[in-house]
Amino acid sequence: MSDTVVKQEHAFAQYVRILGKGKTGTRNLQREEARDAFRMMLTGNAEPLQIGAFLMLLRVKEESGEELAGFVDACRDVMGFVPRPQEVDLDWSSYAGKKNQQPWYLLSALLLAANGIKVCIHGADGHTPGRVYTGPVLERLGIKAANSIQQAQEHLRERNFAWLPLANFCPQLHEMMQYRHLLGLRSPVNTLARLLNPLGANSSIQSVFHPAYARLHLEGDALLQQPASLVFKGEGGEVEIKPHATTDCQMQRMGTDASFSWQRSLPQKPESESLLGSAALKQLWRDDDGQERYRYGRLATVHTAAVALLLLDRASDQQQALQLATDWWQQRERNRW
Repeated sequence: MSDTVVKQEHAFAQYVRILGKGKTGTRNLQREEARDAFRMMLTGNAEPLQIGAFLMLLRVKEESGEELAGFVDACRDVMGFVPRPQEVDLDWSSYAGKKNQQPWYLLSALLLAANGIKVCIHGADGHTPGRVYTGPVLERLGIKAANSIQQAQEHLRERNFAWLPLANFCPQLHEMMQYRHLLGLRSPVNTLARLLNPLGANSSIQSVFHPAYARLHLEGDALLQQPASLVFKGEGGEVEIKPHATTDCQMQRMGTDASFSWQRSLPQKPESESLLGSAALKQLWRDDDGQERYRYGRLATVHTAAVALLLLDRASDQQQALQLATDWWQQRERNRW
């Protein structure tokens, strides 16, 4: 009799095999398969080696909308997701960080909140060196992070604005996002996190690094029955209109395409800024009187807010949305900071 012990195949191995069978044998995961696989990853039922292999095979194959929807399903299962559309107007994802320009998008979100729109920003930081992230900048502006979804709800009631770090509502996914230091590449985790919409807002705004991913985001949103979503290639990968470029905005309402182009407002690309952080944001909010040195930041702030207003159906067209955002900017409380 042989003394050889044959190990039983690990339950997660089937999902690695589906993705890794080569050019002719590999296929996309079905939504329920994706949900089960990712739930195993989130709940400690997959080995670190398997998780790394799974993420990199997905990176090579490129994830499908159905896979993304299944991954989001799994995260929401673990989070205990309950939609709360009556408590939040706009879901805003922030996972890229800024490298060349100031995080003007934060002023856009705060401008909306100052005018009665409840905005929840969720995101993560620290996964890519050399970038400035939402959390530290908001902290220097005196805005504390919510430590849970429940506290985010409280912040929305108090000030129409909440900053909810991924680590505080889905820590397992946040840990996977840090694998970039080990793998050397971004993984599909960075894509699916943008679709999480942790409070279940009816409107969700997202940004991508690569325009081709915008359609993938919308496909995932449609499968998740997200009522309205807007995706575009923002400055540095954040939800921020680039004044120097015409922006292709891909939007869906109840699964129906409502895409449009947002025209540039500056003739050329500005130089990169060397010192990024809260100081420039405070200065623009307090002191802008149409001065040329603030032009880029002012336009980025106002146009990003205008795009969000169009998504929220607070304006009938781009001109009306831009006028409303401009009026709000001119009427802002300058002594906030």
